[in-house]
Amino acid sequence: MFDKMIYLDNSASTRLDEKVMDAMKPYYFDTYAVATSEFGYSMGIEAKEGLEKARETIASSLAASAEEIVFTSGDTESSNMAIKGVIAALKKKKGEHIIVSKIEDFSVLNTAKNLEKKGYNVDYISVDAEGIVDLDELKSKIRDDTALVSIQHANQEIGTLQDLDAIANICKEKDVLFHTDATHSYMRVPIDVSKTPVDMITMSAHTIHGPRGVGALYVRKGTALEKWMDGGFQEANRRAGLENIPGAVGFAKAVELASPEETEFLRSLRDYTIKRIFDEIPHVTLNGNKTQRTPQNANITFHYVEGESMTLHLDMRGFAVSTGSACFSRSLEASHVILGIGGDHERAHGSIRFTFGRYNSKEDVDAIVDAMKEVVTQLRAISPLFNK
Repeated sequence: MFDKMIYLDNSASTRLDEKVMDAMKPYYFDTYAVATSEFGYSMGIEAKEGLEKARETIASSLAASAEEIVFTSGDTESSNMAIKGVIAALKKKKGEHIIVSKIEDFSVLNTAKNLEKKGYNVDYISVDAEGIVDLDELKSKIRDDTALVSIQHANQEIGTLQDLDAIANICKEKDVLFHTDATHSYMRVPIDVSKTPVDMITMSAHTIHGPRGVGALYVRKGTALEKWMDGGFQEANRRAGLENIPGAVGFAKAVELASPEETEFLRSLRDYTIKRIFDEIPHVTLNGNKTQRTPQNANITFHYVEGESMTLHLDMRGFAVSTGSACFSRSLEASHVILGIGGDHERAHGSIRFTFGRYNSKEDVDAIVDAMKEVVTQLRAISPLFNK
């Protein structure tokens, strides 16, 4: 039995950093009041100051202003707020047409599909074999009644990065609002809103060693956005509900702890993983662009083997990874991302995603690759598809 789990699924969620927890604790046990104005009582004022300081930290990471940051419960709410809020605000003024890519995460993809069922017009932009959006198709699909384009910065499964500047400039030229889901790139790939004309950005704390249940939406000043959740007047009357002050403070601390040096360390683990696997295991395919990808992601298909079987065998050896196999999907469908880049079901079912975080090491990579060699060899030996 293994002594400890080697966790290599950091794009699903990351371990909380102890320094983040230390920053959050006072807002649970000492300054636990709701945020109040300068005319309120002292504990509430201190809570408000903590919240606003966190807002400033996150705004600074994007070269944005503090009033352009809305705290949410996470990336799913942020993307829902962006898409539904803009559509509601521009329905009569602009139109009911939305554009998204075919490989978006479900918070965007299923929001678009739900709006489509309600009568909105949605176009799904294709990507190439490495997951890059077809910019010519995007240009051709933008219409006079297009209210919003929502295309992710980084893909959640294969790690491919889109050309954010190119997409944002196309949208600006066409006078269309642009939202991007940066859940898997935020603080790993720089985004500067003073240079890139993106209108809204989805962010989340749980992918950068921050707390779960808190995220943010960057909303460029002047962007039409209707409040989509009724209640109180929090977040400058853009998002109802008591602010998660400990979560916001923890999110800001996680942002402060992220560094370019750490990003380079993650990139080194990614590249070392890909090299060892391609050198030592035959019949493998890298999913996504080789260089235009997030530094923490290596998604590889091991042909003639089921991802479900590999994942279970690895789990018994003390490794946590994820797969694009239909058996591991609640919808029982193969990865829409692998299918979206032109892969077949066999490629999707045999894909394994390795994603790295602060607490991983080169020794972890050596251990998982050694285990993969054994597991893949064993499973191929009993596979009816493998030509021995």
